[in-house]
Amino acid sequence: MPGENLTRDEARERAALLSVDGYEVSLDLRTATGTTGGEGGGDTEGPRTFRSVTTVRFRCTEPGASSFADLIAPSVTAVSLNGRDLDPGEVFDGSRLLLEDLAADNELVVDARCAYSRTGEGMHRFVDPEDGEVYLYTQYEPADARRVFANFEQPDLKAPYRFEVRAPEGWTVWSNGVGELTDGVWRFAETKPISTYITCVVAGPYHYVTDTYERELPDGTRLEIPLGAMCRKGLAPHFDADDVFLVTKQGLDFFHDHVDYPYPFGKYDQAFVPEYNLGAMENPGLVTFREEFIFRGKVTQASYEGRANVILHEMAHMWFGDLVTMEWWDDLWLKESFADFMGTFSLVGATRFTDGWITFANRRKAWAYRADQLPSTHPVTADIRDLQDAKLNFDGITYAKGASVLKQLVAYVGQDAFLEGARRYFKRHAYGNTRLGDLLSVLEETSGRDMTAWSRAWLQTAGVNSLTPQVLLDADGRVEELAVVQEAAESHPELRPHRVAVGLYRRTADGALERYARAEADVDGARTVVAELAGAKAPELVLVNDDDLTYCKIRFDETSLATLREHLGALTDPLARALCWSALWNLTRDALLPAREFVDLVLRFGGRESDIGVLQMLHAWAESALVHYAAPAWRETGGRLLAEGARRELEAAAPGSEPQLAWARFFARSAVAPGDFQLLQELLSGTVTVDGLDVDQELRWVFLEPLAAHGLADEKALAEELARDDTASGKRHQVRCLAARPSAEVKAEGWARVVESQELSNALVEATIAGFAQPSQRELLAPYAEKYFAVIERVWEERSIQIALHVVRGLFPELLDSPGTLDATDAWLAAHEDAPPALRRLVLEARDDLARALRGQACDAAAG
Repeated sequence: MPGENLTRDEARERAALLSVDGYEVSLDLRTATGTTGGEGGGDTEGPRTFRSVTTVRFRCTEPGASSFADLIAPSVTAVSLNGRDLDPGEVFDGSRLLLEDLAADNELVVDARCAYSRTGEGMHRFVDPEDGEVYLYTQYEPADARRVFANFEQPDLKAPYRFEVRAPEGWTVWSNGVGELTDGVWRFAETKPISTYITCVVAGPYHYVTDTYERELPDGTRLEIPLGAMCRKGLAPHFDADDVFLVTKQGLDFFHDHVDYPYPFGKYDQAFVPEYNLGAMENPGLVTFREEFIFRGKVTQASYEGRANVILHEMAHMWFGDLVTMEWWDDLWLKESFADFMGTFSLVGATRFTDGWITFANRRKAWAYRADQLPSTHPVTADIRDLQDAKLNFDGITYAKGASVLKQLVAYVGQDAFLEGARRYFKRHAYGNTRLGDLLSVLEETSGRDMTAWSRAWLQTAGVNSLTPQVLLDADGRVEELAVVQEAAESHPELRPHRVAVGLYRRTADGALERYARAEADVDGARTVVAELAGAKAPELVLVNDDDLTYCKIRFDETSLATLREHLGALTDPLARALCWSALWNLTRDALLPAREFVDLVLRFGGRESDIGVLQMLHAWAESALVHYAAPAWRETGGRLLAEGARRELEAAAPGSEPQLAWARFFARSAVAPGDFQLLQELLSGTVTVDGLDVDQELRWVFLEPLAAHGLADEKALAEELARDDTASGKRHQVRCLAARPSAEVKAEGWARVVESQELSNALVEATIAGFAQPSQRELLAPYAEKYFAVIERVWEERSIQIALHVVRGLFPELLDSPGTLDATDAWLAAHEDAPPALRRLVLEARDDLARALRGQACDAAAG
């Protein structure tokens, strides 16, 4: 893998030397079905390679200089530079093509055999077990276009592209531009200048639906954008393309209303593809999504909201990332933070999901808070030395913290100034590359504010601050002084300027906990007095980041915490309630609130939660509290209480309601007692029903996993279930359930298939890992701690970075949560100081999670 890496210094040097005028890429994918020979074509493993011919024209500022092009391929047939043939054996080392004695104007032609992928990187090939059909798609971010065609793989060497593709008869092919089939060849219109990582090809017998977006622009011209949406044929019966198009059109309206730059990439196709590593990818004109966004069974509105948010996140990228692109991955936030913020901003402003900021506060920011307290935390503008760093920086800081910071920025400069700054930014830098200063300069123009100090505090330092209220009452029981105390971690001591709303809450005569006073204030420094709230009635609850304007950990004074312990369910405002839940979860993770107390709060008040997304998050947190933060001696009791509470709420939920479905899923995950498993078996057989609960195929698999994990669904039962659901989705579920079975032989087989073999695709690696580690099987997993530390360096060297990430993250022995495992982790880190920094980062993060869990367990034990 070191040979496949690219450093920032190398990229800067190459960008100073070269500029690219255009690419012509010809791909022959007729081998994909295994019917047209070619290397590996038709054998039992499927075809291995396809032909890729690239012609790239580029200029060099220093004639006579040397540089290199990028290509990862099994073999190169021919290389020609400016008409002279080069020896592939001499110029190609497996990942780079050496280019010597460059002219002022150059033409490079590379004829290569590139590999079909089973890891979701490059040209991924998938065979649908349901009907045997083959589907292809590409995925490149951050640097896997070089697995499909020769190029200069860095974001600031933009160029226009022309693709042509030969495909099996009967297939359709899509790319960034509009395509046409002529004489057996799909030829695509030339793209605008874009970066390598957002070029795209999708090919196969996809089910394809079309629509059109129309709009009149301010100058009177009529904009018509062809829309398309596609999925595998096997998923077509479940494909609600109408809803996808509805959100797409609403989003396009929103962005045209706000950015004053018409959508620049012609058509707008959206492909839902199998075995996808990401949520989605913003390829201009051809956005790709994981096909799990097509729902095979009943899901809650939280799932539809999540899909709509991702659709809009990718749409935001058409401007933030595709039209204007960061120069290097240091400024990845210039696209991802903006897309994350604009995704929710447009979701709330343009679609039916008007409570999107609640989900953002509860779910996205939880991701950011966790990432920002890891030893690997980094500023929003990160120090990205190379491509391995870049791969790991698609994290909670770059996405959710960056988006939270932008929300704070909007409060700081004002929404109008922010949007006007964005409009100027697009016009000034269209089809170019930018850095932090380019954005800050336009925001200074539009807001009149000095952005330097704000940027230094929010974008160039790491860590999350805690804000705690201090309330002093006078003799009459009114607020004499209310102050906000700001604290920072020792490792990241920066105190930041926060624009916050402070809300005061009391119970009303009917018992509802409601806000009766609110003040906005600029919190800066260690202690800030909110003068406006002096004289108010004594509060029962003080919420220091009401309305979620800033990015911080909310803390409570003793009175507020006591109120939440008794009356959290009486808090009527759903956003305020979500913020309180999030704060309580942070207290649990910080070992300031015993895990058993958090579990108790979920069991007492979760059933009164009106926001289905928050409820589902509470279920995940309660599960995590029990598995990781509860004292081992209390786990059995806590597990029984969770299962009993989940069953009680399932039976009490309105028939056919979303809470009923959420509690059914949670009950299955919580099941521990013979009676729990009996109910799951009876629901599967149909001998018992719950009024309104449709046990569809997806829910059947949810019920089967705990049965498998507890030895109550064997290989035969899982094979029978796969026969009911002989689909790609069914196969993933079956593989996960098979790996979950409580047997030493099963664990050994799962480990071997993931660690020692490369037979599994990325999706089945992920499914096997997900089933392997079951909280009820800690003793069975004990032998794998030592094995983990023995193999991870080899895995990192030998496997693709995507698979290596799955293995290193997913197989860390987090369930063997003892000081001994912590010591083993420290010993590995001490002995591997020269290991690749990205690998060390993953192990350091896992170590931090483990140490945090042990502190939480100590806190919980003390409470017992």
